[in-house]
Amino acid sequence: MKSALLSTSSLGRWRVCQTSRSTRTILIQDCAGMAAVVVGYPFDTVKVRFQNPQTASRYRSATHAFFTIVRQERIRGLYRGIAAPLAGAPPLNGLVFSSYRSLLHAQLDDASATPTLTQVNLAGAGTGIISSLITTPAELIKIHQQSLVRTTVSQSSPPLRDRDVILHLWRTHGVRGFYRGITATALRDTGYGAYFAAYEATLRYWPRPHAPPTHDRADSPAKEVETTLATHSWPAMLAAGGMAGIAGWVVTFPFDVVKTRVQSTPPGQPGNPYRSTWSTIVASYRAEGLGVFFRGLAPTLIRAIPVNMVTFTTFEAVVHFCS
Repeated sequence: MKSALLSTSSLGRWRVCQTSRSTRTILIQDCAGMAAVVVGYPFDTVKVRFQNPQTASRYRSATHAFFTIVRQERIRGLYRGIAAPLAGAPPLNGLVFSSYRSLLHAQLDDASATPTLTQVNLAGAGTGIISSLITTPAELIKIHQQSLVRTTVSQSSPPLRDRDVILHLWRTHGVRGFYRGITATALRDTGYGAYFAAYEATLRYWPRPHAPPTHDRADSPAKEVETTLATHSWPAMLAAGGMAGIAGWVVTFPFDVVKTRVQSTPPGQPGNPYRSTWSTIVASYRAEGLGVFFRGLAPTLIRAIPVNMVTFTTFEAVVHFCS
């Protein structure tokens, strides 16, 4: 979640890229998104191990989990299951961009009007719900892989590949099996609202001492690009990306814990307390208290801040390059 390279202030400027170097821009955007997945994936694996009740007791802290995984499963243990999110990154970026733009414009009476932060939040939340159609299957496959704990004793056994997981889900549960946990995923991904709103708010309220007078700003998209890049410093965009990463995760993180627990357990297992979103919330709270819903937040934020700082800044730079 939250790897799409897009901001509200970039919507108008993106039109310049589409009319000039569309293919190159999309390629760069997708590559940047995939690079973000690669950089942040080890932290995601640690987070999933913490959230999964079947593996959480093995680790005392995020640091202990990281080094234990490396010692027992080597570096590749941190990247188990990465193929699914990598494959899903390009279509996810496209879906997020088109959905966000449509939902945002649907709220505006004038296409040239500046959206309010409330409108940004609503468009982002709606985008997250739509994007769950892609993220749910990718997350399900990923979590199945990340939850496999391979010790030195079991290193000789062949690894379970993504293809094996896909075939098993298809043969036992059909299409429906790939969407186990979609409710929790959709609720988690409404965090796109806070994600985009935090980015926009930071840029809007960041001091801009070099902002040109209003009467000097032309209405053309190219002039808008020039004005925006001239008035937003790199520190501002880096800070905005970091704030987006924090806000996007903190507000809906409990649903990420619920999603992991639902997706990491077999649906037909007798007595499974994680059958649905609601049963998982109730069972988790009764057994482990309120704190369980924030388990794994630390490695998530450690990953989210630098990754989103880089991804948002990369997107702004690509837009500037295209113009």
